[in-house]
Amino acid sequence: MVSTTARFSDVQNHWARPFIEALAERRILNGYPNGTFRPDNSVTRAEFAAIVAAVFNVPVKRPYISFIDVPANNWAAGAIKKSYETGFLTGYPNKTFIPNNRIARGDVLVSLVNGLDIGTKIKPDLLEKLPQIYQDGTSIPNYATNQIAIATSAGLVASFPNIKLLNYNIAATRADVAAIVYQALVYLGNAPKINSTYLVIPPVTAPRTVKVSHQREFRGAWLTTVWNSDWPSKAGLSGTQQQTELVEIIKRLQELNFNALILQVRPEGDALYASSIEPWSAWLSGTQGKAPEPFYDPLEVAIAEAHKRNIEVHAWFNPYRAKTSIKGTPNVQPHIALTNPEVVYQWGNQLWMEPGAKIVQDRAYNVIIDVVRRYDIDAVHLDDYFYPYPIQGQSFPDSKTYAAYKSTGGKLSLEDWRRENVNQMVLRLSQGIKATKPYVKFGISPFGIYRPGQPPGITGLDAYNVLYADSKKWLEQGWIDYIAPQLYWRTDQAKQSYSALLQWWTEVNPLRRHIYTGNNISLLDGKAWKDEEIDKQVKISRNLVKNLSLGNIFFSMSSITDNRQGIADKFKDSLYATPAIVPAMSWQNQSPPPPPKDLQFINGRLNWQPGDNQPVRSWTLYRQSGDTWTLQRILSAGTTFATVQPGTYAVCAVDRLANESEGVVITVS
Repeated sequence: MVSTTARFSDVQNHWARPFIEALAERRILNGYPNGTFRPDNSVTRAEFAAIVAAVFNVPVKRPYISFIDVPANNWAAGAIKKSYETGFLTGYPNKTFIPNNRIARGDVLVSLVNGLDIGTKIKPDLLEKLPQIYQDGTSIPNYATNQIAIATSAGLVASFPNIKLLNYNIAATRADVAAIVYQALVYLGNAPKINSTYLVIPPVTAPRTVKVSHQREFRGAWLTTVWNSDWPSKAGLSGTQQQTELVEIIKRLQELNFNALILQVRPEGDALYASSIEPWSAWLSGTQGKAPEPFYDPLEVAIAEAHKRNIEVHAWFNPYRAKTSIKGTPNVQPHIALTNPEVVYQWGNQLWMEPGAKIVQDRAYNVIIDVVRRYDIDAVHLDDYFYPYPIQGQSFPDSKTYAAYKSTGGKLSLEDWRRENVNQMVLRLSQGIKATKPYVKFGISPFGIYRPGQPPGITGLDAYNVLYADSKKWLEQGWIDYIAPQLYWRTDQAKQSYSALLQWWTEVNPLRRHIYTGNNISLLDGKAWKDEEIDKQVKISRNLVKNLSLGNIFFSMSSITDNRQGIADKFKDSLYATPAIVPAMSWQNQSPPPPPKDLQFINGRLNWQPGDNQPVRSWTLYRQSGDTWTLQRILSAGTTFATVQPGTYAVCAVDRLANESEGVVITVS
């Protein structure tokens, strides 16, 4: 705090008293032996050199040139040398300094702007406004106009008794110098502000903004927890080891410029998060119902670590699978196989919930909405498991449920009834998610072939009539925000043509939802499947960007972690060599956040502040090259600075829906 203790007998009613006393307390300015300060006395060039040499510690900019009128025994010789070397003051062409000349008020301001390199951080944007700010603005010497404009923007100027007069050529008084030097300390962040009616408040200049963007692309990876396929690497690791592995996976995705993690959180009627509805997953501890030790919440950690790296988290649920193997660890309460065994059937080596049973429908809905409500996820994600994949010679044992439906007047055939069970689950979830948190997205990744013959020439499993997945309807009705058809075939497989199937999916999309292709990189073997195949598939996806083919999701993370057939290198070096944020969805709120404010270049880096108090997901940093703006970096919400080289930059705010503000422009010289 600035003390108001009286120090000098002749400043008690002086306009500059607060500045003088603040500097005196810092032992920057001294008075005279008789207790006076003599605030209205003028200041010589030598005296000003002594002040700036004592107050400001800045690097040497140039070698000293001895002045013929500053002998080594001059009382201010050392200060003059330092003020020259650091760029605050200069001499005259005849190698004189004229130390006893009075320094003009305007020259004090020019000295501080030059010595403190303020011109590298503030541009002379007020140049044309100087005549409006100062009534005598037209009398400022040409050599000094830029520096005066900069000094005004920086808030250095104090003028008594009339702030409308700069009085450039009038000799600066000790009071003038005290106020101006103190304002320089405020600018540097080394002193608190002092309110005074004699400080020139620079007019607010709206920052220059520009509309910038880049080619958006969804870049996701499935992180499979069932069978410990991707994570944790094995069941029974400590909670600390599990967290370490999880964070390393997320860091790896960040390094490769991915922007979405599809995390399996309910593989078999269990939970990889703290749930009161279902038991802890055995894929964590090795025992169902046992929480991680030491305790942590995997979903909570995944969200926190992913979001600070600009990666979305899509919580991936299996709505109907109850057990991947009946030989696995026993189920425990409150698993549905124990709470409601009458709606859970053995199917081969698995246990499967009855999609037509209200208990099952309610359980899936309540589980998913519970996660939407309690966790900051970006999306709910379902995969291709609805009614189970067929077993030769067996029929799914739902005859009692279907008979009960018929007995109440139901008219649908068994096949249509099954499809309607799944349809109603999808519709209910769609409505429930949006009612709970409208910004949470809903996506499904169905089997890549909807029906054989659609499009013509395609053969394979009939997901519509076997899995009872009417995924085309979900897309056409707009119940989902994105669909990720699993196109797990090579581009040379004509009967499951990757390009023909993707083209078809983009054409059955009247409400223009997003298409993110599912690609299987687990098949990479260097023989039938090489990394060139994935390169081809991504390029086919990108060629349909105008048809809303806007990205890819890769199955699965272990192939990336293991760099199978060099696929991680392929992502880093070519496919995802530059960063991208996910595409924004036109049917969601498209109001962009306010751009950042207070953008400055200080100490080698850009600094800014959020435009308001609303959450920001990330910041995008663009650099101008000719007429083009190129995305350089995506920075997390908690980072409000960026180290940059000379150039012209724009900084934008991005919200959780991937809406991007205009960019605030700054030039770094």
